[in-house]
Amino acid sequence: MLRILSRPATRLVERWLPDPFIFVLILTLVAAIAAIVSEGSSPVALVEMWGSGFWELLEFSMQMLLVLVTGFILASSPPVRRILASIAGLASGPGSAIILVSLVSLAASWLNWGFGLVVGAIFAKELARQIRVDYRLLVAAAYSGFVIWHGGLSGSIPLTIATEGHFTSDQIGVIPTSQTIFSVWNLAIVIALVIAVPLVNRLMLPLEHEQVLVDPALLKDVGDTPHPVSAMTPAERLEHSSVLTWLIGIPGLVWLGLYIIGGGGINLNVVNFLFLFAGMVCHGTPRNLLNALDEGVRGGAGIVIQFPFYAGIMAIMTQSGLAASLSEWFVSISTTETLPFWSFISAGIVNIFVPSGGGQWAVQAPVMLPAAEALGADISRVAMAVAWGDAWTNLLQPFWALPMLGIAGLRARDIMGFCVVQLLITGIIIGTLLYLL
Repeated sequence: MLRILSRPATRLVERWLPDPFIFVLILTLVAAIAAIVSEGSSPVALVEMWGSGFWELLEFSMQMLLVLVTGFILASSPPVRRILASIAGLASGPGSAIILVSLVSLAASWLNWGFGLVVGAIFAKELARQIRVDYRLLVAAAYSGFVIWHGGLSGSIPLTIATEGHFTSDQIGVIPTSQTIFSVWNLAIVIALVIAVPLVNRLMLPLEHEQVLVDPALLKDVGDTPHPVSAMTPAERLEHSSVLTWLIGIPGLVWLGLYIIGGGGINLNVVNFLFLFAGMVCHGTPRNLLNALDEGVRGGAGIVIQFPFYAGIMAIMTQSGLAASLSEWFVSISTTETLPFWSFISAGIVNIFVPSGGGQWAVQAPVMLPAAEALGADISRVAMAVAWGDAWTNLLQPFWALPMLGIAGLRARDIMGFCVVQLLITGIIIGTLLYLL
């Protein structure tokens, strides 16, 4: 049934889903028109909001570009390639390959969302080198594991409200992760998704004559450059010497170890730091590192050009009051029992326009928290419902798929048909468990 369902979904998306850059331009117009109609914002005011927020994600854009580049550097190093090849060898056929990449992506995304995006893409490429399987579904399966990230260790909303002095601490205090990430009901959602996501991906596997295969030769990563046999210039000796990378790479890893031992938290900068310095050590020489850098940076064009436009959309949604109005409407139809469910749905819709967990919480918290207090609902459940809604519609929003697509060499329309099916299934699972548990 799921294979049959995925066929029209894939055809529809391949025909009608434009390039992610066109998608963000359309979203900009939709957000602007909605703000004019529902909030009474003037076109001039909207242009001012849009322009003032356009560059607000510059730091985050650079972080995301580095997630792609440093992750590629590490994953393309000889030691990591051998590890991934060994794990990929566990797959005995197309079906087991789909299940394996789903599980690896789910586990990596639960640990850290940036790590999950990179590892999932690299592992999908490694599996495609060894197994003849539909490459679109393989990459879609890797991306579908990302749906779990906001219920995991790097979830920005649960980590925010567990931090002393967070922006709503005067209202709700500090809520420990034992009541959010590690609560029984949240772990139940995680376990349900770990079971369902690989199974759904496996059941969507097209028949053999319908599969889109890829030539393994096209997936070959940049290789390490052997030391030239002929005499080298002093500059070439420096490029091919492991001394420099070890003298800088090892102290970098030592600092990271001391940081973590000292109680430092895992964030995007720490992940990028790990990828970069571990990649330096694993590649051995500056020349090998630079070869991997040249290869990895090619997939980052979408991030560079699109993230500023999403920052502009976020400014329109937040400054016009459109995001708050949308949240307030869902609150108005909620009861004590249904508020987590409707918080999940509203967050899923807002996430299409504001694809940032932290930014979305800043928009929705002023609406959801007073509603939870007035209705007597569990604040930790409402907060996690917003978190799950933010993660859920990433299956439809190509914003977060850009790093993975850059590594895999695919377009958004190649994988989103399969992701739409996962969107429906995971939405039912998460929404039902948020209501029942």
